[in-house]
Amino acid sequence: MNPSQTDAYLQRLGAERPARPTTEALRGLHLRHLRTVPFENLSIHLGEPVVLTEEALLDKVVGARRGGFCYELNGAFALLLTSLGYDVQHLAGRVHGEEGRLGIPYDHLALRVRTVDGGDLIADVGFGAHSHRPLLFGERGDQADPGGTFRVVEAGGDLDVLRDGRPQYRLETRPRTLPDFRAGAWWHSTSPESHFTRSLVCSRITEDGGRITLSGRTLTTTDADGHKTVRELGADEEVLAVYRDGFGIGLRQVPTVRGRQFG
Repeated sequence: MNPSQTDAYLQRLGAERPARPTTEALRGLHLRHLRTVPFENLSIHLGEPVVLTEEALLDKVVGARRGGFCYELNGAFALLLTSLGYDVQHLAGRVHGEEGRLGIPYDHLALRVRTVDGGDLIADVGFGAHSHRPLLFGERGDQADPGGTFRVVEAGGDLDVLRDGRPQYRLETRPRTLPDFRAGAWWHSTSPESHFTRSLVCSRITEDGGRITLSGRTLTTTDADGHKTVRELGADEEVLAVYRDGFGIGLRQVPTVRGRQFG
């Protein structure tokens, strides 16, 4: 990233350029990212390719002011953090599914970030409902967060990330590169077994610590205390207005689940 691209990214987040790549600054950027850049899989259902290159990620997240899923969101965030002087590594994860089954290799992308003041953290702005702040990589006790109580535990050489006692995903500690995740992104974008090809989601954290989620035509608003309000939207204009006003995404048509494999 060049300085103008970094400035444009920070402007998207509504953030100032930090004076130094510290832990405190990382926490602020992490939360702002979750509030402003939605977790969404709309590209899959709009027939748009998911491309894991620096240019494509910046064009989508910064230029088009869109969101994405883990590979895109954490991939783009890694570019920003690196440009600000952080030491960033890509970590491969496998999501814990039903009955404890793990997902495919390169199922998830998270980041290990080291800061100039000695911080060593797991940053993840691409897992939907998750921690609002980065997690301490080396801490093995409970980590309280507005998103729940998290714990990082050893798992046979890997690490399991737990939320409220339930395993979320298993991380390898070996660093990877962004191109390593292309097969995982392709699978999630095309396989009928992927939950991303079977449903629509667009979600972000709200300013008060709650969450707004649009799944197809179902709008769910969750306040900071966990109380949910669910509403079914009607006309296409109403759905497009929520994408525009709730997530900052301008669309010409309402996305619908494609219902078939493509790619």
